[in-house]
Amino acid sequence: MLIKNKIYETEITSYTSEGSGVGRIDGIAVFVPMASCGDVLRVKIIKTAKTYAVGKIEEIIKKSPHRTDAPCAFYEKCGGCTLMHESYAHQLEIKKQQVEDALVRLGGFKDICVEDTLSSCVPQFYRNKMVFPIGGEKGNAIGGFYAPKSHRIIPLNSCLLGEKLATDALCAVLKYINEEKIAPYNEETHTGTVRRLMIRTAKNTGEAMAVISVKNEKPINKEKLIKALLDIQNEKYRFVSIVINVNKEKNNLVLGDKNIVIYGKESITDTLLGIKFKISPHSFFQVNPVQTEKLYQKAIEFASLSGKETVLDLYCGAGTISLACAENAKKVIGVEIVSEAISDAQFNAENNNIKNAEFILGEAEKIAPSLAKDGIKPDVIIVDPPRKGLDDGAIGAIGEMMPKRVVYVSCNPSTLARDLKKLTEFGYKIEKVQPVDMFSQTAHVECVVRLCRNEHSSI
Repeated sequence: MLIKNKIYETEITSYTSEGSGVGRIDGIAVFVPMASCGDVLRVKIIKTAKTYAVGKIEEIIKKSPHRTDAPCAFYEKCGGCTLMHESYAHQLEIKKQQVEDALVRLGGFKDICVEDTLSSCVPQFYRNKMVFPIGGEKGNAIGGFYAPKSHRIIPLNSCLLGEKLATDALCAVLKYINEEKIAPYNEETHTGTVRRLMIRTAKNTGEAMAVISVKNEKPINKEKLIKALLDIQNEKYRFVSIVINVNKEKNNLVLGDKNIVIYGKESITDTLLGIKFKISPHSFFQVNPVQTEKLYQKAIEFASLSGKETVLDLYCGAGTISLACAENAKKVIGVEIVSEAISDAQFNAENNNIKNAEFILGEAEKIAPSLAKDGIKPDVIIVDPPRKGLDDGAIGAIGEMMPKRVVYVSCNPSTLARDLKKLTEFGYKIEKVQPVDMFSQTAHVECVVRLCRNEHSSI
């Protein structure tokens, strides 16, 4: 048993799925944040459990060849990034290994070839959506990101992941709040007003949106707030939408249900693969537009569409993948549980004059079995579920519909591996696995998998 607060020496030999380095001391796995494979370290044990411990770097005895100096001044305090101390080439290797490990360990697969991770040409300043929690005291409000595994805000005035406009807007809003003596929200006492600032930017149109989440909009001087934001616009982006979002509930949701447009319009527009998309405050839209195009191109490639297929897109969001497939399909049916996303998807289809796409509001795990019961037989099913993966009802419906191909877009290798194992039980074979680096400097990895039905399967 390792002793808390005692310092030990260890070599880092692998990584956790969250990006921490893993070493072994007396046979016990020790997870060390900001450690690199090949590091020899002196670590202080800060947490112990039955089967593992967590350590903190006290001294780097020998540096890993993959280690690099993180270019961000806030890196060691902020919880936004976990791999910025790794060379970018090694980040890509780590992500490929994550997918391979999950398929072997959790899926039980052998001899599955995982392609090299698709790299990004913009591993910094790539995010088109930034959400900053706001806290502190009246007259001394702060905003930034949470420290790792906490709700303690690390104040910042710059970030290497998002557009410069986002942190400029944060500074402007904080200055406005402090000058107006508006109290920031306190989640423990449920007092105060301003909860969060969300900035969305549209890379291909230059439009920007600011959403200020408040408990109560009454103390807000809307004219002064609008001026504060318009004053920091730059040549790259201009604000065309400023929204007050009201969230009176005792929760940690980014946004409440009520939006009040105080400047411009209710949404912004961006394009992906030549298709225009409406982006509302609540819309799901991939945060890395450059890599999203690579991701969707790979999904379309794996779908092998000839123009004759019916495609079912489960968890379709605002219809991004559905509409990207529509040009090469006979018909596309999108299913999504968020009503605002379905409204956006329908608008996006009409706005792009796409007539062969239909969108259904409801839970994928309920709609898919209903479609199967009604005899709907799609040729291709595309799934892009949340981190929790597919529900058993959705997997069962896929098996019942028996599409020729399934394209699985995943943001979580663990649930991906679990779901692939279940899908192979319905006679599907994994043909291609392609990791995509959507979230550079972090341990998150997106993945596209192509499954084809075994023609000799009797299921």
